[in-house]
Amino acid sequence: MRYTITHRTLYEYTSGVSLCHNEARLLPRETPWQLHRPSQIRIKPRPAVSVERVDFFGNRVLYFAIQDIHQRLEVTVATEVRVLDERPFDESSASPPWEQARRMLQEDPDPEIVEARLFGLNSPFIAIQPVFREYAEASFPPGRPLLEAMADLNTRIYQEFKYDPHFTTVATPLDEVLKERRGVCQDFAHLGIACLRSLGLAGRYISGYLETLPPPGQPRLIGADASHAWLAVYVPGMGWAEFDPTNDCMPREKHVTLAWGRDYGDVAPLQGVVTGGGSHSLKVSVDVAPNPEPLRGKRG
Repeated sequence: MRYTITHRTLYEYTSGVSLCHNEARLLPRETPWQLHRPSQIRIKPRPAVSVERVDFFGNRVLYFAIQDIHQRLEVTVATEVRVLDERPFDESSASPPWEQARRMLQEDPDPEIVEARLFGLNSPFIAIQPVFREYAEASFPPGRPLLEAMADLNTRIYQEFKYDPHFTTVATPLDEVLKERRGVCQDFAHLGIACLRSLGLAGRYISGYLETLPPPGQPRLIGADASHAWLAVYVPGMGWAEFDPTNDCMPREKHVTLAWGRDYGDVAPLQGVVTGGGSHSLKVSVDVAPNPEPLRGKRG
């Protein structure tokens, strides 16, 4: 699938901002299954400093600073992306029993496995708790293959939780999400990761976009799409297998990957600090438009 993705962020302040420093994770990540052309970036007011770097997790980060007084900040990033229908795993892939995977994660000295251990620890948005282990245990009986168990957990979250964009915020505790059985894609990804980590396994958070289609007979609305989130479980000796509990699937060509980390805090689309500004309002618009034109660009 080929897409032109446009992500617009608008901050409006009640008083002047004299200085701001920002980091944006809005540039597609380099993966074996994505091709992309250079992104078109427009920032208003024009930044005094703008530079791209790669963070600890390998994500592309755009740092910029604005030193002119302003009451409005607009960031627009447009990228042409091609997503290949290629992933190292599918629903039928063989995998070791989950207890064996846990033991390998804890004991195997292989550098890739050692690196994956970071994703089995507590992180700012995800704490290992018995309540998450108890929820996961129904999907992880003794001897069950890891991918089969994870697919079952993925389906249970999809079936047992209601998608409710008005229930949670970034600050809503994850145990409240579990108790009330509702939330959004970010919450469901965090919950799946919490279950994995509470069992001694490794899970990572993935941010990106998902192509959405309008109801039959209705026009596609520009800017009506949204950012999306899903998760991946580490299978020692095999790699990371991705799951989307919001849609009960394993991501394929309709999922565009931006960044990954321990949780949302590592991959927030735009974050920073300002001097002044008073209170503010935030508007975000995302458009994931199918593009029939062939894409010849960087494979990343």
